[in-house]
Amino acid sequence: MAADYNWSLIVGGVLSLVAATLHVVAIFMGPVGYRLFGAGERFVSAAERGKIHPPLITLGIALVLVSWAAYALSGAGVMSPLPLLRPALVAITLVYLLRGLVGPFFLVGTGRSTQFIAISSAICTLFGLVHLVGVMQIWS
Repeated sequence: MAADYNWSLIVGGVLSLVAATLHVVAIFMGPVGYRLFGAGERFVSAAERGKIHPPLITLGIALVLVSWAAYALSGAGVMSPLPLLRPALVAITLVYLLRGLVGPFFLVGTGRSTQFIAISSAICTLFGLVHLVGVMQIWS
């Protein structure tokens, strides 16, 4: 029954999957994709030189986001409960919120554009708030 699902966590899971997909798209686009999505110039330059670490790091981020989506969907009741579900959802929520709210102060001077810092921070804050609503619903 639809009322049995935690819709905030379903949305959070879908948002994490979209973010993971965009990271994979950036890998396939190569340096142009990294630049388009706001990677720092050193990262883009490494990709242009054919270094292996840009796609590996980006793939790692995508895999983390997929696992976060799985936890959100598990918490939403869409799939079986995963181990340490509640602490994991709290940690995921905190990471999104910290990246969104505090990240801008730490990203200044890292080669990322001001526009990228602002947009990605707003996105992470939104993701964190969606997860927070879902986590609060689990506890109530």
